[in-house]
Amino acid sequence: MSPNSFRYRILIVDDEAPLREVGKMLLEAQGYEVLCAEDGFEGLAALKEALPDLIISDLRMPNMNGFEFLSVVRRRFPIIPVIVISGEFSGVSVPESVLADAFFSKGAYRTPELFERICDLVHELPTRPKTGRPSQAAVWVKNNKGTVAVTCSECLRTFPVAHVERGENEAECDFCSCVVRFEIIGETAAGKVLPISPN
Repeated sequence: MSPNSFRYRILIVDDEAPLREVGKMLLEAQGYEVLCAEDGFEGLAALKEALPDLIISDLRMPNMNGFEFLSVVRRRFPIIPVIVISGEFSGVSVPESVLADAFFSKGAYRTPELFERICDLVHELPTRPKTGRPSQAAVWVKNNKGTVAVTCSECLRTFPVAHVERGENEAECDFCSCVVRFEIIGETAAGKVLPISPN
């Protein structure tokens, strides 16, 4: 990439901090803007802040693994290309169960090969249809990261909601794209969310 060219944004999702840091350093040296997340939940939060042009993800991660994370990405953001780098599989082709456009086995590829694949993918965006958005209610559970974890009653999966207010709220399910509506009816002095009742 030339210094004056457009800076593509890449999101790295991996629970191993050294791999995130090295990946960020190498990609920034190539002229990319790089965001990092340590698991699928943080990856989803990063997607809400700024959509990347490409995602590089591991598969085995705590809280939300790469399989779950990539199922959300494919459903909600089908045009974002994805590269998986994981030790879960071997070989160079994308495993059948992995929703990705390219696959690299950890420790079994050369950095120039990765750079070449990234360049190919950001210049040839895939075309995939986006699914519809039904509307359903939700239930809730607290988590310890400052966000409210809302459980969708349609797909029964839990996703984080970072910005909520007392009273009625609305959020789109990260998994099935349902619009979920819920109400916060109280907060503690420490700002912890108390009961949320579905509409």
